[in-house]
Amino acid sequence: MTLFELSYVQFLVGYLCGSIPFGLILTRLFKLGDIRSIGSGNIGATNVLRTGNKKIAAATLVLDMLKGTLPVLLIAHLTHDPLSGCIAGFGAFFGHTFPVWLKFKGGKGVATYLGVICGLSVALFGIAIGIWLAIAAIFRYSSLAALMMAIGMPVVFFFVAESHYISIILALMSAIIFVRHRQNIKRLLSGTEPKIGQKS
Repeated sequence: MTLFELSYVQFLVGYLCGSIPFGLILTRLFKLGDIRSIGSGNIGATNVLRTGNKKIAAATLVLDMLKGTLPVLLIAHLTHDPLSGCIAGFGAFFGHTFPVWLKFKGGKGVATYLGVICGLSVALFGIAIGIWLAIAAIFRYSSLAALMMAIGMPVVFFFVAESHYISIILALMSAIIFVRHRQNIKRLLSGTEPKIGQKS
């Protein structure tokens, strides 16, 4: 098997894991309606929270993170290569944001992105959470906190990761996060983005 074919398999394993739409599954299981017809129509934890069920939203958040973490840990363990784990993590992230089962209409990817970082390094996961909390505490915008975290983490990994390719993959994931947050960015620029604790 060539290096390209191996990378493809690693990506596919991650994609299949990441494409499981936990937000949709949980909201249907607990009869909260079709999450795609609520709020932004997003399948992520933030939109699940709009159902009013905080426990299901929290469960969605944890599961969306785990589907980023587990492929990274599994593939890195099997190959003894963090970069291979990161490729699987990218697959999981891509699967969450563009799931084939939902006509490629998935979540914004922040929770799964954090899960991938956790799989790569628990210490750097702590830094990612720290960036999010600091920006959220200062500016009170969840979306801004996520975007700043997405900017900062590829830079951090560039200086500490074994391979610069990991930083490049994370930068690509960050770029997708920005694309998925384009409406939030427009609202941030216009001053209409809801702050944390404020209703949309």
